[in-house]
Amino acid sequence: MTEALAACPPGTSRLDLFPLRAVLFPGGLLLLRVFEARYLDLVARCLQRDEGFGVVCLTQGGEVRQRTEAQAPLRFETVGVRARIDAVDALQPGLLSVRCIGQERFAIEGEPRQEADGLWSACVRELAADPSCVPAPEVLGSVEALAAAIATLRERGELPFVPPLRLDDAGWVANRWCELLPTPLAARQQLMALADPRARLSLVDAYLRGKQVVR
Repeated sequence: MTEALAACPPGTSRLDLFPLRAVLFPGGLLLLRVFEARYLDLVARCLQRDEGFGVVCLTQGGEVRQRTEAQAPLRFETVGVRARIDAVDALQPGLLSVRCIGQERFAIEGEPRQEADGLWSACVRELAADPSCVPAPEVLGSVEALAAAIATLRERGELPFVPPLRLDDAGWVANRWCELLPTPLAARQQLMALADPRARLSLVDAYLRGKQVVR
């Protein structure tokens, strides 16, 4: 990366990006199978420097770079979540299993840049973390339903959440429901970017009641 590309406006820093057809939430678990050379290099660099990368949701284009056919230009959301690599396992030469944990949200400032190897980067501004707040009484049904879902998943050995479990925190409960529910990517993105965790949980609660998951 050239010095010109590395320079970012005050209050921002350059971050390598990993566009995916998924929305990562703060505190969320992301499991990746990495085989493209650009992302293998990205993982190695992140491990060497003990730093993360940014996950942004694709709105156009594919996750895998096509070499033999035309591909629509890549477009992705301007708000994403930094991912911290938690564990890496080499499944075979050139194929890594990577476990990541969602950290803070960020907003892209200016135009992202794509390097010759296809890797994207951008100047990003860190967004405030959700303030810790207790779920409002009117959404306690959704909290109890999540607790029941967690118990069921544990019995199956399928719990997809990173401890500690924080059922007393509105943002955490909302984020975990967003990961479980089959909502469209655009809706998940809007919920992830919403700054008010109680408002996020209220919207999730309304959805659950509309689907009669909670009564």
